[in-house]
Amino acid sequence: MALKVAIVGLPNVGKSTLFNALTKTAAAQAANYPFCTIEPNTGDVAVPEPRLNVLAGIAGSKEIIPSRITFVDIAGLVRGASKGEGLGNQFLANIRDCDAIAFVARCFVDDDITHVENRIDPISDLEIIETELMLADLESLERRRVQIEKRAKGGDKESQLNLKLIDAALEKLRDGKPARLAEVSKEDKKAWDMLQLLTALPALYVANVEEGSADKGNELSDLVAKRAAEDNANSVVISAQIESEIAVLDDEEQKEFLETLGLEEPGLNRLIREAYKLLGLQTYFTVGPKEARAWTIPVGATAPQAAGVIHTDFEKGFIRGETIAFDDYVALKGEAGAKEAGKMRAEGKAYVVKDGDVMHFLFNN
Repeated sequence: MALKVAIVGLPNVGKSTLFNALTKTAAAQAANYPFCTIEPNTGDVAVPEPRLNVLAGIAGSKEIIPSRITFVDIAGLVRGASKGEGLGNQFLANIRDCDAIAFVARCFVDDDITHVENRIDPISDLEIIETELMLADLESLERRRVQIEKRAKGGDKESQLNLKLIDAALEKLRDGKPARLAEVSKEDKKAWDMLQLLTALPALYVANVEEGSADKGNELSDLVAKRAAEDNANSVVISAQIESEIAVLDDEEQKEFLETLGLEEPGLNRLIREAYKLLGLQTYFTVGPKEARAWTIPVGATAPQAAGVIHTDFEKGFIRGETIAFDDYVALKGEAGAKEAGKMRAEGKAYVVKDGDVMHFLFNN
């Protein structure tokens, strides 16, 4: 499943530096002036998955294919963006196409890098961006509500449901809260998603700190973490500057550099893990001599649904899934050993796939 995460924030908070590091490209300018990004840059990133290399080594796979996630670098938003200020609402539409939003907050002090608001206050940064998104949602919903209310009064069931959901969102938005805080039942989730509300998207707050705080954060990033908890969002500490330096190193150099900083892994790994957690995602694998591949599925997906990620025909004609837990595959040195030890299971349509499952699907054409 294709995943897209929008990177948003005020100008000069480190968005483009982070994007460049994440995608290992120079596609987005990282310049010390507002609006250096004037088109939404996109970059595909391989999802770090050490288990995949382990499986490939055991199976002797010729090719390793990781899952991928797309990051979209949105131009710096400012006060009044919802009304077209700065580069304004032309970029709000780009956010609607994404599955989640990563709000980058500046949690470092550097007199050489100007701040569009002439102060360092990450909570205020987040509030400005969130307010603009809320205003955009408010305008959209209030405009749509008039027509939907008319149809709802005429007895249209779909409109009645939409009106209920719109009013739930408006209640939060008018109270200065993001729509994601509204209570929506599982049955209404599909209709809720169809409203395409910016503030209903899952949110990840990225505290961009200086190099010396990359391991544990600082007082400013602590404020961001506290605010994330209040807003039903996740948070992660990252140093975009460090990530940009790591991006150009080979694996061994990366490891040595990280060790000198007291870090176990690049911030990219933490960022993607938080994005997966935020979106309720997990990974399963297909492994063979030709290739070892990671597949992304929602937590709670059944075996046929997991098969459908490979090809829709696999889901339609699903017969069963031959399944080995990751730990068993490793301990028993592959499929043959797992099968001999009775650790390969034949799972039917009701099986809920577990994170790390190694699977092979049988299906009717």
